[in-house]
Formats: sequence, structure tokens, C-alpha cells
Amino acid sequence: MIVLNLCCENGHAFEGWFASSDAFDAQHSAGQVDCPVCGSASISRLPSAPYVRTGAPARPPATAPFPSGPSTAAALVAKVRELARQAEDVGKAFPAEVRRIHQGDAPERAIRGQATLDDVVELLDEGIAVLPVPPAKEDLH
Repeated sequence: MIVLNLCCENGHAFEGWFASSDAFDAQHSAGQVDCPVCGSASISRLPSAPYVRTGAPARPPATAPFPSGPSTAAALVAKVRELARQAEDVGKAFPAEVRRIHQGDAPERAIRGQATLDDVVELLDEGIAVLPVPPAKEDLH
């Protein structure tokens, strides 16, 4: 598996994971590689630093790079809920409005609303990043 740094004609940089360099070339030639931001198929490879295995085992960090545990998870959920409360509520128009924002037909802003599971799957398939936010316990009553 290799990770390549890629860029579309609109300047959106992103990573692509491929089985090999030949696999990237084959998929790129077949028009199967496109930008996750704008959908452009005009993609070029950017220089990237290769990973070289030296044979020496990697040393574990002295401390974990990210704190973990129940208190961290609870803090993360609380932060996501706080951000959702601050976002504009567009209700059931969420799928249509997030598409308009993604396509540049509406101003970019934080929105929240309602979507079915099918809507969420379609949005993700279209390259639109959405995140379901579980309601707080007090919002369930």
C-alpha cells in the first residue's frame, strides 16, 4: 500500500491510497481518480517523502500523543454537541442546503438539520462530509 500526495486542477491537495504506483497509474488513466472536494478528474501527483524502513523498531512515544479514556470521549462529544448548537438549523432542508454549499451556490457556513440514513449515504457518496451528532439526553425527552 502506498500513499500519494495528489492535487486537482483547482489546487485542492489530498492523499490517495493505492496498492502500488502502477495501480494509481491504471486508475488515473481510466478516469477513476477524482478530487474529493470538487470532483475534478484532472489530477496530478505531488512530490512526497517515501517511507523507508530501516529495520530498527519504532520507539513508542514517551506519552500517548492523544489523551484517551472516558473523560476525553465525553469532552469530545460535548464539544461536537456545542458546535452543533452554534450551527444554523436548516431542518429537513439539510440535504439540499449542504449540497448547495458544497456546489458553491450558497455561502459556506456551519449548518445542522435532519437527514435520513439514505440521505447521509448519498451525501457521503457525493464527497460531501457530514457527521451525525447524537442528541444530548435532555434533548430526548
